[in-house]
Amino acid sequence: MKTTNLKKIIIPIVVAFLLLVTAACTLTIVPAGTAGVIVTMGKVSDHALDSGLHFRIPFVQSVVMMDNKIQKCEVESNSVSKDLQTVSSGVAVNFHITSDSASYIYKTIGEQYQDTVLQPAIQEAVKSISAQYTAEELITKRTAVGDEIGSALTEKVSDYGIIIDKFNIVNFEFSEEFNVAIEQKQVAEQNFLKAQTEKEQQIMEAEADAKKQVIAAEAEAEAKLKKAEAEAEANEKINASLNGNVLTYQQIQKWDGKYPSVVSSDSSILIDVPKDDTKPVENNPAE
Repeated sequence: MKTTNLKKIIIPIVVAFLLLVTAACTLTIVPAGTAGVIVTMGKVSDHALDSGLHFRIPFVQSVVMMDNKIQKCEVESNSVSKDLQTVSSGVAVNFHITSDSASYIYKTIGEQYQDTVLQPAIQEAVKSISAQYTAEELITKRTAVGDEIGSALTEKVSDYGIIIDKFNIVNFEFSEEFNVAIEQKQVAEQNFLKAQTEKEQQIMEAEADAKKQVIAAEAEAEAKLKKAEAEAEANEKINASLNGNVLTYQQIQKWDGKYPSVVSSDSSILIDVPKDDTKPVENNPAE
């Protein structure tokens, strides 16, 4: 009796426990930012589960979580520039996969798709684009180079369902000889610009001096012209004011008190003839 009663108690408990375990196995929670890839007896479903609570067939189906948040991949790459300079590049890529591509990536590539597809594609894109630019252009046109590498990388991985959100060139490193050559070139360019600036400044100063001289000469000529015009105007006024009375008055003012030896019929004009004291002596016939 006691054994029978014990079985009646244990069996329902076991059944309930098994039902709870079974029910728990049928529920799957897919976290936010994750796609759930359903695998049924080894076969991968074409569609992935979005984040949330889902049911699955216990012991038959399993769910593989694929991260579809934005992730970061950093790669060091060695390449050769157009002018055959060795370039060591450090790049950083932000990427993600979509829920729709999660099942395809898991089925065709696997969970290690970064190592299998993404990193080799980054290396290839960096090498192919770097070879189209000289080492100097890789520095001066860094933004354009980065955009081209990003576009090439997007083209390579888009078929796999990998989305490139952002591509950044962290750094470019060159050989020591090239760095020295670049430094020398920069110094030469700076010296050239300095000399050119000094030359332009000297030309500007010379032009300024010449302009000052021209202005001074023009001012001097204008002053002389005004002076000559003033003198001419004064002479005209003097000539206009001269008449017979004035001339007579000036002669009287200059007269020394001696009468002239010759007087013309015109009493207004006096001609002073000097007295000749050297008159010859006549011979006396009586002597």
